[in-house]
Amino acid sequence: MSGRRICVLGGGAWGTALALATLRAGQPVSLWTRDADAARSIAAGRNPDYLPGIDFETGIDAHAELGRSMQGADCILVATPAQALRQVLGAARPFLADDATLVLCAKGIESATGKLLSAIAAEICPSHRSATLSGPSFATDVARGLPTAVVVAATDESLAAELAARFSTGQFRCYSTDDQIGVEIGGALKNIFAIAAGATIGAGLGASAQAALVTRGFVELRRVGAAFGARPETLMGLSGLGDLLLTCSSAQSRNFGYGLALGHGDDLSRRPLAEGVATAGIAARIAADRAIAAPILSAVALILDGEMTIQQAVESLMSRPLRSEAE
Repeated sequence: MSGRRICVLGGGAWGTALALATLRAGQPVSLWTRDADAARSIAAGRNPDYLPGIDFETGIDAHAELGRSMQGADCILVATPAQALRQVLGAARPFLADDATLVLCAKGIESATGKLLSAIAAEICPSHRSATLSGPSFATDVARGLPTAVVVAATDESLAAELAARFSTGQFRCYSTDDQIGVEIGGALKNIFAIAAGATIGAGLGASAQAALVTRGFVELRRVGAAFGARPETLMGLSGLGDLLLTCSSAQSRNFGYGLALGHGDDLSRRPLAEGVATAGIAARIAADRAIAAPILSAVALILDGEMTIQQAVESLMSRPLRSEAE
């Protein structure tokens, strides 16, 4: 890579936080957001809609014009929601430099096709390399400059290491791996289990039930990952177990918060975007099609579709045939 500059697509909390992280790494950075007012606010050091109460340094070259934002960028961090990736890449493709690398920063599986995000990138932008950035990270922590560790994955190990070095600072540490599929699976599925964990607490089922659910959820995550060829050590790492533990234990997580509201019986129509909602159905369908035992994934999908109550899901999970924990 030529080291020209980085462009972040997406002016939400995560996109802004990533732009700040790269700025602090000494990288010239631009940012695209659909909203011109938001672009002006971000350039001035604020994002009140997504990072309220946080004032940050200026230096992000933010615009609402996609071509202007991407001009001269050799590294594109795509921080828009997973279900919007296909549309965003289609719009961005005409402005991609020939040597530009795509770094996919959302966590999910395309609900309409069952494709991982790297597969969508390969389909829309076949001549460009892609990588995935994932791991246990809250946007507010990254924006505030609090210590955070993530992983950058690419099938080309040297590319992953190069990007990790480019993004890393004393507060934002990036590890690297060539197991891109494993990193994607961990990031996508942990959101579903976070909804389940939040619903468990919201329904008043207790911390013991939450711990059991997260632990058995990790078993399912490893089963699905293995079916996709993910390495076990990847799923035990930052983008798997690490992200699962963070997301399933804090109301800062949108997915945990969504589950909490679900368990409380609250109105969900005004909840912030929770990627796990869109991913649950397709993940459960993939598991069923591949004959992977994933009762928690299946239960979450049924609950979100209104076909099962939380209490019915608990009764179903607790009445499954007894077996060895290793199974």
